[in-house]
Amino acid sequence: MDLEIDIEEPWDAATDWADLAQAALDALVTMAPELDNERLTASLLFTSDAEVHVLNREWRAKDKPTNVLSFPMLERDALLDLDGAGPPEMLGDLALACETCAREAAEKGIPVEHHATHLIIHGLLHLAGHDHETSDEDAEAMEALETKALAVLGIPDPYGDRTEATGI
Repeated sequence: MDLEIDIEEPWDAATDWADLAQAALDALVTMAPELDNERLTASLLFTSDAEVHVLNREWRAKDKPTNVLSFPMLERDALLDLDGAGPPEMLGDLALACETCAREAAEKGIPVEHHATHLIIHGLLHLAGHDHETSDEDAEAMEALETKALAVLGIPDPYGDRTEATGI
């Protein structure tokens, strides 16, 4: 899968966010092999809370920023049926909000890079048709995929204390 990445202010230019995003995808495809398809493309926008706020209001009727937004463009069944030959297929778009991501990481006492990696994995799973809001079972399955992919990267389980709010 190809990630088209755009990094805007206020994301810290000292961190290689593109490499971080690629590492997140590489770890995730070991858990979600349907994403390991050369035909797939997804866009990932590292942007500000203000921009995510506008997107959230316009597309989800929620007048506030959030940590990550996902805009799937391919149904799960179509993704699962997608073979390796043919034209590119757009899986969808993701947008990460810098200030919210940094604030949540600080509240959790974790590096912002770890939290951003988690949010990218979380968002990519949404693009792949996974949903944590449909049922407790679906939430547990999605969290398990996230946790396993993060473990590949040496990032601790963000859901270690299931009674605490995750911010996602």
